[in-house]
Amino acid sequence: MRTFNLFTVILSLSFFVSSFNRIENNTLHKNANKISSYNSDNDDVKENISNDFFKRYSDLKKYKSDIMSLYKHRSLGSIWHDENEINEFGTVLYEKAKQTNDLNIPYQTEIDKLFDNSSENGLSKTDADMLLSSLYIVYAQKNISDSKKKVSYDTMLKDFLNYSTIEGATASTSADVKVQYDQYYKLEDVLKKYKKMDRSHKWKAIVPEETPYKDLRPDAVSSTIAQVRNHLYLMGDLKNDSKSNVYDRELMDAVMKYKVRNGFKPNYILSEEHIQEMNTPLSEKMQTLKLNMERCRTIAAQMANSDEYVLVNVPSYELIYVKNGKVQMTSPVFVGAPLTKTTIFNGEIDRIVFSPYWTVPQSIVQNELKSKIAADPNYLTEKNMEIVNGQVRQKPGPDNSLGLVKFMFPNPDDIYMHDTPSKTLFDFEKRTFSHGCINVKMAKELAVAMLKDYPEWTQAKIDKAMDGKIENSFKLTKKVPIYICYFTSMVNENGEIGFFKDVYEKDAELSKELSVALEQ
Repeated sequence: MRTFNLFTVILSLSFFVSSFNRIENNTLHKNANKISSYNSDNDDVKENISNDFFKRYSDLKKYKSDIMSLYKHRSLGSIWHDENEINEFGTVLYEKAKQTNDLNIPYQTEIDKLFDNSSENGLSKTDADMLLSSLYIVYAQKNISDSKKKVSYDTMLKDFLNYSTIEGATASTSADVKVQYDQYYKLEDVLKKYKKMDRSHKWKAIVPEETPYKDLRPDAVSSTIAQVRNHLYLMGDLKNDSKSNVYDRELMDAVMKYKVRNGFKPNYILSEEHIQEMNTPLSEKMQTLKLNMERCRTIAAQMANSDEYVLVNVPSYELIYVKNGKVQMTSPVFVGAPLTKTTIFNGEIDRIVFSPYWTVPQSIVQNELKSKIAADPNYLTEKNMEIVNGQVRQKPGPDNSLGLVKFMFPNPDDIYMHDTPSKTLFDFEKRTFSHGCINVKMAKELAVAMLKDYPEWTQAKIDKAMDGKIENSFKLTKKVPIYICYFTSMVNENGEIGFFKDVYEKDAELSKELSVALEQ
């Protein structure tokens, strides 16, 4: 409960600060028509604007002097808008007003429409801004403390914009709630971008021209292509929207960028699955971003301060190796199947084992090998296996199920990372094949990168150790932290957001946990 509430407070605070810094004096509109210019000292213009507004919104006349006082030092410039859109500060005011009991809001229907993405409100920015200013006055009157009753609304608004009350309340605990993992703030930036896009009404669902849908490939001509083009432009995969219906070279590059960042197979085919993913409502994507921001809180602080670590993200099937604060390499992985899920936990890699034996877990022997051995007396020999001290193990070699190198980090679930001879499995988009361990496509490259600080481990020595003949175990003098994580959205090193399949259905679990915590 405490963690979630503080998370909400900090997120709201960041919205206030960022919005306040961006507020500018903008030219106002009268109804739908733009006022070409006016001088800030022209009292007649200001009076005409206010008279016109309060004539049409007569129930607000009693608040006229208070509302106009908010614009006293803003030359009637907007308070609640960033360019032509309501800023986050206006959004939070609206949410706080809705949560205030017994608050009588004049013209509530018109104000509600400002925040209803499915409704065209038809209001000018001038009207919308002054309606929100009236909402602020009503809200302030309801929540004003006795000690501030003699303070002007304009002064209170400045305090409200700075949000000094929340800053003071959280000052003593800010060190406790600061998120160390910078992924949190990267996701937060994307969330702000999506909120702004949601308010702009520019995002539209793609309606395929083809019925039933047929895969779209380069050189195809279809109205669906133009819609995809617009979507990828809004998402940042495409620099310009030519509005062309032709699947051209420019769109091919954008599709590839979209697929790579979202974990799809890197090709130019646009299947129905891709259209469905693109049509995921922004509201759902924003909820996913919030859930993964919350997950960032569980990342141990030492990871953010560590100069070297390995991060495995299960939903994206990817390993990231970081050293000296920079990503040294990434590699595709495959992970545990739904019935044998890879455990989400932190550990420390303390050994690298070259040309390893594979001691087959007893559960696999009982459930899979026992019947095969009984049916075929030569099964063990053909699979390069032997029985030692009552346990079945596979000898080192290129066909060993662990490949030619494994990375050990002690844990109660006996999970480790390793190479694999089954390289073709990395061609699949959904890679949940293992019994829980993490299979690394670029295992050799990872070993080479991790051993750069060990001069005795030359490339030649590593190659010999990985010849598949004799097991060779090396204990690291400096353990390397490993974090097996579960992020269904993540910002990569290029600043690109990716959304990944919730393969273990953990998003729903976390959302439920947070809802329960909020109700307590």
